[in-house]
Amino acid sequence: MKNIKIEFLDAKPTKSREVEVVERKGLGHPDTICDSIMNEISVELSKEYIRRFGAVMHHNIDKGLLAAGESKKNFGGGEITEKMLLIIGDRATDEVSGEKVPVNDIAINTAKKWFREEMRFVDPEKHVRYQSVLHRGSEELIDIFKRKGEILAANDTSAAVGYAPISELERLVYETERHLNSKEFKKRFPESGEDVKIMGLRINNEIHMTIAMAFVDRFVKSEEDYFRKKDAVVDSAIEFVKGKTDKKVVIDLNTLDKAGRGMGGIYLTVTGTSAEDGDCGQVGRGNRVNGVIPLSRPVSNEAAAGKNPVSHIGKIYNVLTHKIAEQIYKDVPGLEEVYVWLLSQIGKPVNQPKIIAVQVIPNKKSLDVAFLKKDIEKVIDERFEVENMKKFMDDLVYKKMPVC
Repeated sequence: MKNIKIEFLDAKPTKSREVEVVERKGLGHPDTICDSIMNEISVELSKEYIRRFGAVMHHNIDKGLLAAGESKKNFGGGEITEKMLLIIGDRATDEVSGEKVPVNDIAINTAKKWFREEMRFVDPEKHVRYQSVLHRGSEELIDIFKRKGEILAANDTSAAVGYAPISELERLVYETERHLNSKEFKKRFPESGEDVKIMGLRINNEIHMTIAMAFVDRFVKSEEDYFRKKDAVVDSAIEFVKGKTDKKVVIDLNTLDKAGRGMGGIYLTVTGTSAEDGDCGQVGRGNRVNGVIPLSRPVSNEAAAGKNPVSHIGKIYNVLTHKIAEQIYKDVPGLEEVYVWLLSQIGKPVNQPKIIAVQVIPNKKSLDVAFLKKDIEKVIDERFEVENMKKFMDDLVYKKMPVC
């Protein structure tokens, strides 16, 4: 490819900086619920289009809102008094050559299935209302899917950035949330809800995690019981993190809590998510495609979740930049960090970006760009080969690569 630019960054790698901040919004966080469901709808629509027509049709399910309901918490178990509202929006092809596709039914059924499988105490019929407002897209965008070519044209002018390697803090924040939402942890601490948010802070060699975790009221007998169970969760989380790092670890849980204030001083929920009455959710406000919100890094502003996997750059390049960066870091010696930027032009083939910019932090000042250029270009050329791009998009279709 001719449009590759490679440059050295005169900067410290993330792991060597004094301060690093990383966030992850867990499975039951309202923003993650929106991202997860909208992407699942895209997956199910893509598979339905392939089953019916042999190819993915135009769609973008990347607009969604989870409006909080209302609940009444009680020790030993409360109730939902007003349902949450999930609004599913944007575009989806609902007819091809006269054959109708029930896109709104697919969307709602997919959302219900996700709640049923992922949230232990959210009843998708009793606790959530649904409003699906998917309509067909513009003629010009739909026409992209009718044009000839092995690789479709990009349906947006957009940019994305990915990086490698992930830092220790990024890994710890990600793994800690997955641990707190694992089946094993929930079996041991059934009172722990799925709505977990972790803000990780590294100051030199000390790691601080501030964790918000919704507790489920049916498993809490009293205020005293709440704080006792909260302490047990903290102890378990510290043990987990200390087993994965040599750095000093400090963990704080639910720091808004205040003893003696009853329900006003403890983080209780009926269902395990704050979406029941405390917080709304929206697509694109959650984790980036590598599972964290890395505030110390450049990140893409596109919401990858729900975008179609064959022409929408907001999904394809978001994931691809990370994959290219990971491959360069693995295959090219002498690098501390790699950043990859991709920019598309609407209407141009997805595998022909306007620019591919690679920024590297070498581990030796004596390294020369010319020395690295050939190996980096080889990685990029292989990634953008037609068959490799097709395989990459198929993996996105069938959810073999996470996007939130």
